[in-house]
Amino acid sequence: MSLTTSQTHFTSHLTTTHPFTSPTAVKLPGIYTMIAYIVGAFVAVPAVIAAIAVTTRPDTFRCERSIVVDAAPEAIFPLVNVVRNGEKWGPWYGLDPKMKTEYSGPESGEGACYSWDGDKNVGSGRCTTLETRGTELVRQKLEFFRPFSGVNTVDFTFKPEGPGKTRVTWAMYGPNKFMGKVMSLFMDCDKMCGEMFIKGLEKIKALAEGKAA
Repeated sequence: MSLTTSQTHFTSHLTTTHPFTSPTAVKLPGIYTMIAYIVGAFVAVPAVIAAIAVTTRPDTFRCERSIVVDAAPEAIFPLVNVVRNGEKWGPWYGLDPKMKTEYSGPESGEGACYSWDGDKNVGSGRCTTLETRGTELVRQKLEFFRPFSGVNTVDFTFKPEGPGKTRVTWAMYGPNKFMGKVMSLFMDCDKMCGEMFIKGLEKIKALAEGKAA
């Protein structure tokens, strides 16, 4: 039996326009490639912008906070110089109740050292007193091992400010490495560290003034 003209036309239509056999269907991979390029651009452009932004960040950093204490430097200095006293005012104590702390070297002054190892809230590291100057300065080397590595310098200074008053300043400074620059794009590191410093300084003030709970 032969096909009629209308049947032939219907068959031809199916053959040329079926989505799996038409020329248009053959071009679909090109569409997917275009979509991939667009998605890649959305990912790459922010990455490039972030990389450029990182290069504008300074190569060093400094975070500093201070507080005025109603006490003479002689009464405040040992709270920092004697490393075990850090347990009384260190803002990181209490973040991890199971944190392990070890002490080595002399009780105070140059060479006094403590290390800590805790959970993700405190990480692990070591702090060593590098030098002291009268009752004016305690300088420390602060090493972080986890969750990131780094070495910074910490200064505690005690400056008389009026009769029976002392300005205590806690400063941390050092190189601002690549990861630090990246982190600074998404968080205010100075504010985050500064808040910890203020908590510690307020506890030092309370202890020196005899108002600690």
